[in-house]
Amino acid sequence: NIVMAAPMTDAHRRFLQVLMSHGIMEGSEARKLHRCCCEIHKVYYAHDKLDDFISAINSHLQPLFMQVRKGMSEDDGRAHYALVNLAETEITKMASDYAENELELFRKTMDLIILSENGFASSTDILNLADQLKTKKMKKKEAEQVLKVFVEDKWLSERNGEYTLHTRCIIEMERYILSNYQDVARKCNICHSLAIQSQVCESCGTAMHLPCVRKYFRAPTEPRCPQCNDFWSCDIP
Repeated sequence: NIVMAAPMTDAHRRFLQVLMSHGIMEGSEARKLHRCCCEIHKVYYAHDKLDDFISAINSHLQPLFMQVRKGMSEDDGRAHYALVNLAETEITKMASDYAENELELFRKTMDLIILSENGFASSTDILNLADQLKTKKMKKKEAEQVLKVFVEDKWLSERNGEYTLHTRCIIEMERYILSNYQDVARKCNICHSLAIQSQVCESCGTAMHLPCVRKYFRAPTEPRCPQCNDFWSCDIP
């Protein structure tokens, strides 16, 4: 039963090139790009067929160990699409772009974020790590500059001096994080993707993204955990 891959047209190629140049794309932008590529290259377009269009791209990327993957912004719940390299762990892929001590700072920042209760690490805590690096210590000014680059390259997001993992980082590193932080990394009970910024049930440890919590507890009834049915004691955002 050989299933033939859908043909890769110039519309698919253009879509992939633009996505590669952006690194990550918000869902509404990806839908606009889908329409634009189909119209330019006179390929059949249907507004609700973006996932099928991407599946065709992925069937051709498979031998190259690449994949266009869909993920969710933990801030607002919007869909995003990113091109992911499946052949190497993302940390090794980053090694070609950053110095050893910069990568070590990223790993330590990731530790702080994932081990935190709210999915954020303060700039103060991160900068305090700069002179404890084993590879090569950094001055705080240097570390500030490196953090800025991580934000520009969409590995980290920053808000009022607090850092968290960027949506691109979560999409690309989900497998790495789930296997390297097995004791603490959780998947959202609603959308089943990695949850960094989340609320957790006090009774059974079930985690939910904040946008998923908002959606799930939309009804005015008493909030109860979808897993154990105990009262959901966190404040509904």
